[in-house]
Amino acid sequence: MLNALFKTMRPRQWTKNVFIFAALVFDKQLLNIDSFLRTLAGFALFCLISSSVYIFNDLADVEADRQHPEKKNRPIASGTLPVSAAWTAGIALVVITFGLAYLLAPGFEAVVVIYFLLNLAYSKWLKHIPIVDVLVIAAGFVLRVHAGVTLIAVERFSPWLYVVMTLLSLFLGFGKRRAEIALLAHGAGSHRKVLDGYTLPLLDQYIMIVSGTTIVAYSLYTFSAPNVPENHSMMLTIPFVVYTIFRYLYLIQVKLSGGAPEEILLSDRPFQIAMILWAAAVLAIFYLS
Repeated sequence: MLNALFKTMRPRQWTKNVFIFAALVFDKQLLNIDSFLRTLAGFALFCLISSSVYIFNDLADVEADRQHPEKKNRPIASGTLPVSAAWTAGIALVVITFGLAYLLAPGFEAVVVIYFLLNLAYSKWLKHIPIVDVLVIAAGFVLRVHAGVTLIAVERFSPWLYVVMTLLSLFLGFGKRRAEIALLAHGAGSHRKVLDGYTLPLLDQYIMIVSGTTIVAYSLYTFSAPNVPENHSMMLTIPFVVYTIFRYLYLIQVKLSGGAPEEILLSDRPFQIAMILWAAAVLAIFYLS
């Protein structure tokens, strides 16, 4: 049962919470031990609250998951994790996370509470509304970034990063919906009601818009943000961002993957190399130049 619970908590999804480190890195406080430890603690708590959301989401979707070709193997849908145990674990995670988040920073707890309530609304209602469902997913990523801001004394964190994060998460969200429709074909709506509100041509238009604007917004950040080097060396990181976006487009349209963006991050070697090079370039420009 413990293995089933851990699987339901989706530890592979915790990679999404890495965005809480954005404020720490881009405000040049990565080497500040106190700020790093506070952010690391915030990351751990965000992993717990996001896991509780996944548990409650699986409880809400249990019947639909049993009809899905892949999701039917999830612990709750398959019966390996009893519903009563899932409810107990989900509630316990919420209580523990809320208490520790307040001790860490009241502002951080406010973000955690908003994130949790927003995702409960998503699981119950909002995920069934086309466009709104992806906007809520994007809001979750922006809240992760803001959570990092509440944990440290930010000096020159650029609001451009909120814009970039919003656009990037919309890009990933629409890409995920496209991959789901491509996988489930004509039966997509029976597995996820909201997919009836999308078509592949429509999603391709959305993806084209947000992918282009993501590149533009990030490019503007690299030379207009107040805390980037005055020699505009941050512009050297633009090619890595362009490649990762193009690589993701290739994977969802040619390889028909992308239904789980975190799986791409953990398994696609070219994507990983590009992300590592981008991160290395950012750290070198911010902390060595």
